[in-house]
Amino acid sequence: MKALISIDYTYDFIAEDGALTVGLAGQAIESAMIRTTESFIRQNNFIVFAIDAHDSNDRYHPENTLFPPHNIVGTKGQTLFGGLKKLYEKHQSHPNIKWLNKRYYSAFCGTELDLRLRERRITEIHLIGVCTDICVLHTAIDAYNLGYKIVIHKNAVASFDQNGHQWALNHFEKTLGATLV
Repeated sequence: MKALISIDYTYDFIAEDGALTVGLAGQAIESAMIRTTESFIRQNNFIVFAIDAHDSNDRYHPENTLFPPHNIVGTKGQTLFGGLKKLYEKHQSHPNIKWLNKRYYSAFCGTELDLRLRERRITEIHLIGVCTDICVLHTAIDAYNLGYKIVIHKNAVASFDQNGHQWALNHFEKTLGATLV
C-alpha cells in the first residue's frame, strides 16, 4: 500500500506575496503537484496534506527566530495555493484524504502521521511539495528511520535554494535509498 504526502504547498510558501515564499520555483511545480494528487485520488490511495501550522503568539517555537511569521493557523497564508487548493476543496470530504497540521519541519514530528499510515498498512510514501531541503527532507529522513519506502516526485518538489534542492535530491537517493521519479 502507498500514500501521498503533500507538504506545505500553501499561499505563504508559494504566492509572490507569501510571507516566506519559494516564489517562481514553487509555482513551477503546481501542475505536477495537481497531476500527482489526481493520480492518487483516481487510484483511491491515502493522501495527506501535511501543512505547516504556527501560532503567532508562540514565543517558544524555534522557527520564530529563524523565519518571519508564516502559515499562521486560520490565515490565508496557511491555505493551499492555486489549483491544488481547488482540488483539495473538491475532494476534502473523501475518507482517504486527510489534512494534517504540523508544527515542525517533518510531517511525522509530533503528529499522528505514522499511526494513520500504519493503520492502513501503508509501507510506501510518495513525497511532493516544498521545501525540498527543509520540510520534504526532514519528512523523508523520519520516514526512512521509521522503515518506509520513500518515493520523491522530483518534478513536484522545490526550494528557495537551488543548491539545497539539488543536494537534497542527491541525499534522498544516495543516503536514504529513495526512488526519484
